[in-house]
Amino acid sequence: MIDFFRDMSSNPFLLTGLLAGLLASVACGIVGPYVVTRRIVFLAAAIAHMAVGGVGAAIFAATMFPGTFGWLAPIHGAAISSVAGAVLLSIVHHRVREQLDTLIGALWAIGMAIGIVLIKFTPGYHTELMSYLFGNIVFVSPGDVWLMAGIDLVIVVVALLYHKRFLALCLDAEQAQLQGIGLLSTNMVLLVLVALTVICLTQVVGLILVIALLSLPAATASRFVPRLAGIIWVSIALNAFLTVIPRAAVYGLPVSPEPAIVIAAAAVYVLATVARFLRPRGR
Repeated sequence: MIDFFRDMSSNPFLLTGLLAGLLASVACGIVGPYVVTRRIVFLAAAIAHMAVGGVGAAIFAATMFPGTFGWLAPIHGAAISSVAGAVLLSIVHHRVREQLDTLIGALWAIGMAIGIVLIKFTPGYHTELMSYLFGNIVFVSPGDVWLMAGIDLVIVVVALLYHKRFLALCLDAEQAQLQGIGLLSTNMVLLVLVALTVICLTQVVGLILVIALLSLPAATASRFVPRLAGIIWVSIALNAFLTVIPRAAVYGLPVSPEPAIVIAAAAVYVLATVARFLRPRGR
């Protein structure tokens, strides 16, 4: 672990990876508690997997039509598909009451299938898809860091503006509607924030494992903190710990940092659950 911080001065990718993890922690720490409290983890996972279709489409278009779409990067396709998926799923979640889980599962599978099929028909071997699927925190560019910083700024501003609406929506949607809060628009804004968080996490743990950092730290914080604002602060700190310490611990070992981060998040959640269960309760 000491070697990680010692080599940071000579290896710029260690610093950019560290910054990427901290920036992703802000996004997850803010959005994750809303997702867990609202109980839309399944929707968030569907958005993450629908982004795979956007990645495949961007690679296919840039390769097959370089004159028109040569500028298109996989991150652009992931952003477009995840935001579009968030809008679609918010409408579906608001209007469809029966067999919602089946429809979401179908969209989840379709997004993955489209991405894989398009990559299959794209000439050459493309490592970008694997990088976006499973993350690549070892090689985060300064441009990615600036992009994540901009996304974090948007998430912070929107969360400050919509916090009371999100809180009312998470605690009691029917009561929020009686108070004049638009459920569809508020839920759509929340899911768009989820989509932006997915973009932040693609370089840290990848689209496949994104749901772990989005839900586990927030669920862990909710075991001990009763108020949503407190859960957000604890979730940010816990995400920062999980994106830095496990990566530094496996530095120099034949273990990828991305699964190490997810395993550490799962271990912390299990320990918190056991501690909460064993803690003596008052009368």
